Amino acid sequence: MKKQIVALTAIAALSTGAAASASAADYSVKKGDTLWSISQNNNVTVEQIQKWNNLSSTLIFPEQTLKVSGEAEATSNDTYTVVKGDTLYKIATQHGITVGELMSWNGLSSDLIFPGQEFSVVGQAAAPAQAAAPAQQSAPAEESAQDSGQTQSTEGVEGTGGEAPSSEAAQEMTVTATAYTAYCAGCSGITATGIDLRSNPNQKVIAVDPNVIPLGSRVWVEGYGEAIAGDTGGAIKGNKIDVFIPSQGEALNWGVQTVDIKILD
Repeated sequence: MKKQIVALTAIAALSTGAAASASAADYSVKKGDTLWSISQNNNVTVEQIQKWNNLSSTLIFPEQTLKVSGEAEATSNDTYTVVKGDTLYKIATQHGITVGELMSWNGLSSDLIFPGQEFSVVGQAAAPAQAAAPAQQSAPAEESAQDSGQTQSTEGVEGTGGEAPSSEAAQEMTVTATAYTAYCAGCSGITATGIDLRSNPNQKVIAVDPNVIPLGSRVWVEGYGEAIAGDTGGAIKGNKIDVFIPSQGEALNWGVQTVDIKILD
């Protein structure tokens, strides 16, 4: 009987290991998670997660199991799927082509790209690439997570990852970073530099003190990626920034962080 119990225990352990391996592409939802945060952590898009899990909305629940990768998605040497941290320059360099060729072959009119997009990387006709935008909330966020009275503003730049750019930065510093949305009470959603955040919720913009970071600068922010210094705020003074996040829930989850930044130009 003892031998039988030991054998059954071993079988159970093997089964558990197999199950863990099979579920490597699954994610168990935790309290405070959103589809957007899960997509960012797994280098995929909200739309992909919705497709893989047959979700008709962005509503999820704690302990819900979600697939976070596609099963047997075929790839070709003629195409490339954008991952977090990519830029058009980086993709073009990896494939021995120019940024102009990459934009032309994929019908791109700007350098704004998102994880999950698939690009043609050979010289042949290609359908225009569609940006994989985060799903919109059913109701707009009511106010900024940091300062409900500040102007909401942001402008996007390529790259959504947390890895620091390899290029040499003009200046580096450590700042206090809060987050905000485009729907605070009394806000128009238009930044100090004229960016319409409500019409462009996927753009990456930060509010800055222009005396510290010049408006219009490209800035890499730890945990956020590359963004444009495109806005200002009444509470943003000195070494403080406010990062634009389209979802109020994600803005609240960001909280107050101490992060390193690099002013790229």
